[in-house]
Amino acid sequence: MAIDNNNFEARLLTKDDYKGFVTVYNDFRDRAVDEYKFELEPLGFDDFIDAVEKKLIECLVLFDNTIPVAFLVYTTAISEAIELNIIHSFKMENMVERGMYLIKKFLELTKAERYDKVVCYPMLGEQKNLIGDIARYGFKFVGIAVLRFMMTGTNSRDILKITQLSDLDNEYKLVDWQDKYFEDAIEVVQEGFETSADALFDPRFKTSEGTRDIITKIVKNIYAEFLPEATTVMLYNNIPVGFCFMNLTGGRIANIPIVAIRKEHQGKGLSKHMLKKSVETLIRMADNGERPISEVNTTTETNNFQALKMYRHLGFKEDYNYPQAYLPVKD
Repeated sequence: MAIDNNNFEARLLTKDDYKGFVTVYNDFRDRAVDEYKFELEPLGFDDFIDAVEKKLIECLVLFDNTIPVAFLVYTTAISEAIELNIIHSFKMENMVERGMYLIKKFLELTKAERYDKVVCYPMLGEQKNLIGDIARYGFKFVGIAVLRFMMTGTNSRDILKITQLSDLDNEYKLVDWQDKYFEDAIEVVQEGFETSADALFDPRFKTSEGTRDIITKIVKNIYAEFLPEATTVMLYNNIPVGFCFMNLTGGRIANIPIVAIRKEHQGKGLSKHMLKKSVETLIRMADNGERPISEVNTTTETNNFQALKMYRHLGFKEDYNYPQAYLPVKD
């Protein structure tokens, strides 16, 4: 872990650095979709600087002999975690050495906050090469699989169309989201996620208050555009017991942020019914020209074989995997 380079200096981005930094940032933008698997292109440089100046994000820049060569972006503005969004080295050169210098400085800057905040870090693309080194700082890892249901170009639709599900018992009914289900959603989601891997890097799932924040940000369009008409609720004797949320990024990429069902109703294939209804709604929206939806995507743990099987059964295909790193709260 060679990080003691006398030519290196890491500091938060300032106005005096903008002119030199733009080249490094634009190098990242050019690689974001293909190499880092970003769904959409990142902010343009001016909008990125605006977010930095508004303190929505923090940008830590690495200088080599006063020349910007790498950067790290993080935020505490979205959740209860410290979200480390990206580490990028110009032209992907010396990624480990430069990345670890930035990580060391990042941990120094966030020392006080880390007494009550988890650090979460999706290690997309070349960032996975930092795993061995950041593990020495106490980071732990969960494997994440990204799955996609493509509207065209694959046989996803054909698989969904021929998928036969068992009939629902009379006590169960599928309906669209309504705001009156909000409080039930908090209970169901927290019950389903408080002991899950997701709660390791998003501790909001561990409390009702935190789960309320997550659901609020989903339905209030904070993360993306909420699609109530494609969000499916499972009722049991008219009481909500399951939810499949759906939102839309960039007007065309649908995402499933949460699928949850009460424990006593698990093991009956009910999540498949919710997911199938939601995806079929999205297909109708795409086909009738209401929305130019090109895909539906979601993530799950690579060792959650039951979830992987469910998604595959309904036409989703695994696209790629990445390590989700998290640094537990300091003792």
